[in-house]
Amino acid sequence: MLEKGKKKMIKKLVSCIGEYKKETILTPIFVGIECFFDVIIPFLMAYLIDYGINKGNEKVIIYIGLLLVVCSFLAIYTGVKSGDCAAFATAGFAKNLRKKIYYNVQDFSFQNIDKFSTSSIITRHTTDINNIQMAF
Repeated sequence: MLEKGKKKMIKKLVSCIGEYKKETILTPIFVGIECFFDVIIPFLMAYLIDYGINKGNEKVIIYIGLLLVVCSFLAIYTGVKSGDCAAFATAGFAKNLRKKIYYNVQDFSFQNIDKFSTSSIITRHTTDINNIQMAF
C-alpha cells in the first residue's frame, strides 16, 4: 500500500496529464495489441510448418502465409502508434509539469527565494522534469 505522501505526489503528477489523457490510455493498449501479434506470429509459423510445409498443403501455406503478413504489418503499425502516442503524451505531460512548476515558483515568498538558489530551480526545471518524463 502506498504511503499518504506518495499518494499525494502521484495525484499531483497525474493532474499534469491534462489534455493528453487519450494518448496516455492508448499507449498501453497499442503495446498490448503489438505484444499479442508478436506472440501469435511464432504459433502461426509453427502451424505453417506442421500443417502446410510438412504435409505439402499449398492452401494452408498460402492462407497462413498471408495471415502472417497481415499480423506482421499490424504488429508494426501498433508498435509505431504506441511509440507515437507515448512520445506525444510524455512531451505534453512534461510541458504541463514545467508550466505548473514555473507558476509555483512565481508564487514563492522572499524567504523561499532565499532558500532555493536559481541554479537549483533551473535544475529542477530541466533535469528533474526530464527524469520524470522518461519514467512516465
